[in-house]
Amino acid sequence: MTSKDIIREKINEAVASVLPITVIVAILCLLFVPISNGLLLSFLIGSLLLIVGMGLFTLGADMSMTQIGQHIGAKMTQSRKLWFILLLSFILGVAVTVSEPDLQVLATNVPGIDKTVLMLTVSVGVGLFLAVSMLRILPGIPLQRLLLVFYALIFLLVAFSDSDFLAVAFDSGGVTTGPMTVPFIMALGVGVTSIRSDENAKSDSFGLVAMCSIGPVLAVLILGFIYGDTLGSGTETVIYDFATSVELGHGYLAEIPVYMTEVAVALLPIFAFFLIFQIVSLRLQKIPLIRIFIGVAYTYAGLVLFLTGANVGFSSLGYVLGNAIGGGRFSLLLVPLAMIMGWFIINAEPSVHVLNKQVEEVSAGAISEKAMGTSLSIAIALAMGLAMIRVLTGISILWFLIPGYAFALVLTFFVPQTFTAIAFDSGGVASGPLTATFMLPFAMGATTALGGNIMTDAFGLVAMVAMMPLIVIQLMGAVYVIKTRRAETAKVLPVFADDEIIELWEVR
Repeated sequence: MTSKDIIREKINEAVASVLPITVIVAILCLLFVPISNGLLLSFLIGSLLLIVGMGLFTLGADMSMTQIGQHIGAKMTQSRKLWFILLLSFILGVAVTVSEPDLQVLATNVPGIDKTVLMLTVSVGVGLFLAVSMLRILPGIPLQRLLLVFYALIFLLVAFSDSDFLAVAFDSGGVTTGPMTVPFIMALGVGVTSIRSDENAKSDSFGLVAMCSIGPVLAVLILGFIYGDTLGSGTETVIYDFATSVELGHGYLAEIPVYMTEVAVALLPIFAFFLIFQIVSLRLQKIPLIRIFIGVAYTYAGLVLFLTGANVGFSSLGYVLGNAIGGGRFSLLLVPLAMIMGWFIINAEPSVHVLNKQVEEVSAGAISEKAMGTSLSIAIALAMGLAMIRVLTGISILWFLIPGYAFALVLTFFVPQTFTAIAFDSGGVASGPLTATFMLPFAMGATTALGGNIMTDAFGLVAMVAMMPLIVIQLMGAVYVIKTRRAETAKVLPVFADDEIIELWEVR
């Protein structure tokens, strides 16, 4: 496959992700909800930037982040020095999370917390738990034990935490497992386990993302004890609206240099670390090194376009649309609208299709890709609907998260370990870029119109979406276990007819 074909494939994947939500929103704005022409045109331009940005970004991540993760993972494990492995894991976790686009969008929308402080807090959480993951992989500690211990610790902290921080903390765990972090961490795990020859090495490569999504939740909960009651409940989301086409063009052009600087600062740590590692230890050949440099360039360009389109076009219209529907006579339509959007968002997410194929392969065809996809679509639509019910009623997110995570953890005792690892790894797959860039601002706008508290009622949407795969994939694992047992019990001795002569000495 040529480079042009690969770029075309990535752009097509981005089109499939962005186009459904664009069409739904355009229909709403043209037929039902009055929106200014400038805002609608800004949204359409933002959609185009999102498509091109996501395409270039995912291509660049495949060419650079995945390769860097595998090379560094394999090389640092060969050193056999535990302190060295843990230190590098922490540094890498912090560096790659800072550049995560979903985290940048979330941090921009959270009121009352400095964007840099929140991003660094979340990144440190990922770095610490990436180091913990290495401690799990090297001796082969079962993932289930660590999940039980750390989720028990999370809900213990929840009991003493300020309610304003709960939803943001769980949302942080969802957005960190995004298109930048997941390929890198998964590749790092493959690189580390490649030096092990035991039969559990492959299955232990799963679970890194699951562990790294726990770190941000704990880190933000602890940050809540520092901030105390100083957090605001209003929104700091900047709404971009333009009276003329010239204002629109200048508005986008003015924001691009801002995001070029932000993305450069975000990517610099991981790129600088790779260059140092290349000089000191890796010493890759010229061709693979140039390929990684090109991948970093694609990643940079894609991330700039993505963040510009998301913040100027997508998030602005999402907020205004939610505000218009929530403040009107038909506020109850928030629930079915969110469910429809959730269905199309998850169906169009390229990573979900990869996940569905992975489950089909692990189950040896017992769980089809179609059945898995339908189950996830229903689950994410349900999560979006429940999130809007929270917006309308102000119900605490704990009424959903505590039973949801409790059920997911109970299922770990009844399904194969691989299904558990894939399920907890996949929380961030469902909560993809569109959830943070459009659905969260949509919920924030509706909450503002209804007079609710954004911190407790709107935030938590990403967490609801991220929780669903934990349950659905493990339920599919339980179905696989049941089917396997039935297949085994069906293997009985042949049934002979009453008049058939059986020669006993030939029966084995």
